[in-house]
Amino acid sequence: MFLNAEQVTQALPWDAMVEALDAVFTRTVHSPVRHHHHMHVPGDPDATLLLMPAWIEGQYLGVKQVNVFPGNSARGEPGLSSHYLLSCARTGRHLAQLDGNELTARRTAGASALAARYLAREDARELLMVGAGRMGHRLIPAHRAIRPIERVRVWDIRESSAQALVEELVAEGIDAQVIPSDGLAEAVGRADIISCATLSREPLIRGEWLSPGTHVDLVGSFTPQMREADDEVMRRGAIFVDTRAGALSETGDLIDPLASGVITEADILADFPDLCGVRHAGRPALADADRAITVFKSVGASIEDLAAAIAAFERSTG
Repeated sequence: MFLNAEQVTQALPWDAMVEALDAVFTRTVHSPVRHHHHMHVPGDPDATLLLMPAWIEGQYLGVKQVNVFPGNSARGEPGLSSHYLLSCARTGRHLAQLDGNELTARRTAGASALAARYLAREDARELLMVGAGRMGHRLIPAHRAIRPIERVRVWDIRESSAQALVEELVAEGIDAQVIPSDGLAEAVGRADIISCATLSREPLIRGEWLSPGTHVDLVGSFTPQMREADDEVMRRGAIFVDTRAGALSETGDLIDPLASGVITEADILADFPDLCGVRHAGRPALADADRAITVFKSVGASIEDLAAAIAAFERSTG
């Protein structure tokens, strides 16, 4: 079976995606550290092969292959391509190949929505989307599937990109508005949920702008050199992550404030295994819960890819 990007989308509506992620973090899943292999490409910059395996013993085995070829940009071709191979963990038989780009995008947005279910106020009605790229298009409907979002505001370093996304949202009947380049501070102060998905290397969200009760969802900053939130966001917020190992080693949003002593590892209150396993109740467990600022930092994990692939396969085969 092969599921292309459109079929992956159809197989993983947001409610099903969130439930699959919630369930997988209560199970025993083997997920080794991902493999990095660098390759010389004659006449082009070096390429990178990433392999991300995970398995549930006796049930499913999966691996995502990501090919990063920077030289493609000069030819007008995508620099990244990926696919996911799902197999039976009892016999080794191949079960399905899925488009890896869409699978990754949907599990990433689904993880943010799952975190919001535990951490955002139940009456959250205004969403600020920072970043109008590929992930922004998915994070908005993912969050709207979890909370009663009535208004969406969009900010992007390229205002034309924000405008294009807002036009799509309005065409769907959603109350949406572009935030001008100099309006980010005001928009942050008004939002109930702030979702960031950018490639920024400098903090965009400042802790002094946040209002009590806000939930901050940080999706970018997937390397130690990248930042989306400043130290004050982390100092003021109750911090949660998808996986501790990944968050502590891969994102500048945590590595920098940890290194400077603004926060300690003890300030990371819980990860998905804690939340989904009911070892931490999320926002309701916080002091002055209605006014608490929560911060979720995701970096992604192969366990999430496996959950998405299993859900897509099982829903497609009935």
